[in-house]
Amino acid sequence: MAFFGVFVFAVLAARLFQLQILEHERYERLTIQQQLREAPSSASRGTIYDTNLNPLAISASVDNVYLSPAEIEMYGEDKELIARELGGILQLDPEEIREKASRSGSWYVTVARKLEKEQADLVRALKTEYNLRGVRLETDTRRYYPNSSLACHVIGFVGTDNYGLEGIEAEYDSALSGSAGRSLRATNAYGSDLLFAPFEAYEPGEDGFDLVLTLDSTIQFFIEKHLKQAVADYDIQNGAGAIAMDVNTGAILAMASLDGYDLNHFLDVSAEVQAQIEQAPSEEEAERLRREAQTRQWRNKALSDTYEPGSTFKIITLSMALEEGAVSLSDGFYCGGNVSVKGRNNPIRCWKTEGHGSQTLTQAVQHSCNVAFVNIGQRVGAETFYRYCEAFGFLNKTGNPDDNLTASTGIDLAGESGSIWWSENTFCSPRNLSQLAAASFGQTFTITPLQLITAVSACVNGGKLMRPYVVRQLLNPDGSLAYEREPQVVRQVISEATSRTVRSILEQVVGDPKDGTGRNAAVAGYRIGGKTGTSEKVSLEAQTGEKQYIVSFIGFAPADDPKIAVLVFLDTPSNASGVYISGGQMAAPVVGNMMADILPYLGVEPQEEAENRGDVQMPLLQGLSLWEATERLKETGLRWRSIGEGDSVSDQLPAPGVMLAADTEVLLYRGAEPSEELETVPDLSGMSYDEARDTLSYYGLYIQTLSPIQENEKQTIGSQNAAAGSKRKHGDVIQVTLVSGDDSLLGKY
Repeated sequence: MAFFGVFVFAVLAARLFQLQILEHERYERLTIQQQLREAPSSASRGTIYDTNLNPLAISASVDNVYLSPAEIEMYGEDKELIARELGGILQLDPEEIREKASRSGSWYVTVARKLEKEQADLVRALKTEYNLRGVRLETDTRRYYPNSSLACHVIGFVGTDNYGLEGIEAEYDSALSGSAGRSLRATNAYGSDLLFAPFEAYEPGEDGFDLVLTLDSTIQFFIEKHLKQAVADYDIQNGAGAIAMDVNTGAILAMASLDGYDLNHFLDVSAEVQAQIEQAPSEEEAERLRREAQTRQWRNKALSDTYEPGSTFKIITLSMALEEGAVSLSDGFYCGGNVSVKGRNNPIRCWKTEGHGSQTLTQAVQHSCNVAFVNIGQRVGAETFYRYCEAFGFLNKTGNPDDNLTASTGIDLAGESGSIWWSENTFCSPRNLSQLAAASFGQTFTITPLQLITAVSACVNGGKLMRPYVVRQLLNPDGSLAYEREPQVVRQVISEATSRTVRSILEQVVGDPKDGTGRNAAVAGYRIGGKTGTSEKVSLEAQTGEKQYIVSFIGFAPADDPKIAVLVFLDTPSNASGVYISGGQMAAPVVGNMMADILPYLGVEPQEEAENRGDVQMPLLQGLSLWEATERLKETGLRWRSIGEGDSVSDQLPAPGVMLAADTEVLLYRGAEPSEELETVPDLSGMSYDEARDTLSYYGLYIQTLSPIQENEKQTIGSQNAAAGSKRKHGDVIQVTLVSGDDSLLGKY
């Protein structure tokens, strides 16, 4: 028995040695895993600011609700009560909550996430009232976007787990999200703290970096406001886009793509699409329609879509030709309406079928003459043309892989597309010059809007191709500077002298009221340069026989010392708008309206000698006698009509200081008061400025335009900022856009 006892204890000692010595680390690890309960604590996601530190995306504390079925069972809590009460608070199916509460053995089953404070407080009150230990709340964060849809395609959004899914939120997710912390405590099998070995530890997380963008919320607002107006005015069928860039740094000041969406409700679709979804024959079809609509509204057309730039590309052809000495300001060009090109069976036609006749280089650009630019392209030569297109960045994404740039090339946003261009062998074939001819005036290849505005900025900023960017700074959670991006010059493409000549020519495209195809972009008092573009969707016409166009305009200002460039493109305007489909008639006025808002905001002072001669300022007349008031109006150049019988002016329409058209009839009230009834805004499209002025004044409404009025008889109303049929108060001023009625000059290209 002694031997047996020794043997048994020897075996036991050997087993204890194996467990406690040889396998100590393994069983210690298993014990810790079994006894330690880990609760993650999410880090605060960084704030996204615009360039002036206005918040664009912020995070706020919310609560998640979860159940602990094991504790519900352990403490005998009423599952029916929990399901009924929680279902009412959270507006969820009680049966679903009951099923989750019945998952015995589970300690964590999510019921609802991202609760607002009001709902979370009701859940806390429920827990307190019934002493429910199986119903729990945990702190989480939720992303909010104070400006709803403003700059939605740049900012992007996060999913339910706070991971970035689109835009800046996705591209800089690792910087914004930081690293999560966790809390640890030792528990027994029932989840209670150990009696004799209490343990609790906390590992703090690190909050994410804040981002400061190059976007300016005010400029973004101006861009989106006028872009939305253009979509409505011209019945745009396939969306629109715009980019504003600092030409000297490559910083993106604004980027818009319509239709937009509310970042706080990014899964919602338009009412029109929702109606289609509700009428879908099956759930699968409804889900397909929803996914397609969401993908379409999230797509950033300014970054991800490619298009034929049309005549806006003539800026590039002009720049390379001047730099190479292939053309000069003294050169002349003759346009007879078409030109034959080697390798092409049919001649290339100018948009003006009868031709432009003899032209200088400046006039050829003003007229946007295709024949002249085919000849310019031939003078440059295919090899040189191709080399410049590569130098301007059209063969790669924005930024060249061969340059020593930090991180990835291109803009710091996901989703940038590349161009669709010819191979060098095809383009430079001496037996076929048709590719060179088409490229010289922007046809039969596609690029992105971002590539175009980056290249055009190089043409007017002194010749430097800049790498575009949208994030300017990273800030530590305490607000200190962690990183600041410096503007990066990709390469010098043309000389300062060439750039100066290009600016001078493009200014005359806008500023010349007779020959400039871009004259509808002119703004009184400001020097603006730019170029129109209208491109046909050739591949679509080949497939369907349907003609569709993308109209565009790219402008920069001030023309003598550029600070900003703005590109607008409108995809598939409708003939139903009544406005001639062309970049000069549709896109140019939009850019002009944007510049009229942006330039004063940037502190660019208008030149007094170029003030708009068609608009005057309404003087202060209240308190004056009728004779004094009428004398003041005569001096101002306004007509009047009086209402009432008093001796002095008691009220007036419009209000003092309002700019309105000269020779407008204003209202003087003598002891009477303006009617508080609203007036219905009439449709002014197609009217002359004088006709629209008199029509509105009949209703007690007034007109004003930002367009320089120089040939009133040839200009008509192209758009108005108050839709026809809408209601306005007496005295309101309707702002209109004037376009030239001479379609023979503002042709298709």
